[in-house]
Amino acid sequence: MDFETTVMEIIQRTYNVKSFRFKTPNGFTHKPGQFMFVTIKINDTLVRKPFSISCSPTEKGYVEFTKKLTGHEFSNALDALRVGDWVKIEGPFGNFTFTGEYEKIALLSGGIGITPLRSICRYATDMKLATKITLLYGNRTERDIVFREELEQMSRQNPNLKVVLTLDEPSLNWKGYSGVISADMIRKEVPDYHERTFYTCGPPAMVKAMDVLLAQLNIPSAQIKKEQWPGY
Repeated sequence: MDFETTVMEIIQRTYNVKSFRFKTPNGFTHKPGQFMFVTIKINDTLVRKPFSISCSPTEKGYVEFTKKLTGHEFSNALDALRVGDWVKIEGPFGNFTFTGEYEKIALLSGGIGITPLRSICRYATDMKLATKITLLYGNRTERDIVFREELEQMSRQNPNLKVVLTLDEPSLNWKGYSGVISADMIRKEVPDYHERTFYTCGPPAMVKAMDVLLAQLNIPSAQIKKEQWPGY
């Protein structure tokens, strides 16, 4: 579905991450994990980029994407958007989806790659799915963790959801893991990993590293779904 719409709400998620919500027409729907194309005006020029949808289909009346503000031209234009501004949406697209078809899944996320996985976690929680979900989520520092409070709240609400955080640069009082997601971390936190379907999302280098790691764990490619997003 293609439609023109306006910015409905802008939410500051962290010091450098914002969520942008847009009004949707009747009939718009998407699956958790899908993406859309967003067109905005930059100096009277139309510029179009793809974004993972960070909201769940259970959240009605709007569609949302969540963006790390990088200082690039497109990021700066997004940062300048205000409620009521014009936007064009095309979508949804993509097969990086989950609607309850697997009994056990593991989600591997780096940084802003959390966006489609947040949609999956929210959907599974709202729909009270029986799927066992473990999310391993890596960030640079504690203040970089997007959706932290909501993810922790969902893990308390949903007995089938486990959230595991790891930091590259932890503070002295950090209680979680440190370093990148590792094979040892997966073995400890996801002991039944051979029975899981894996969803990996993050920057290209992180997704490539997870490919190598999952190969070391002898996870068949048929059990791996992946999505990568370069910064812009």
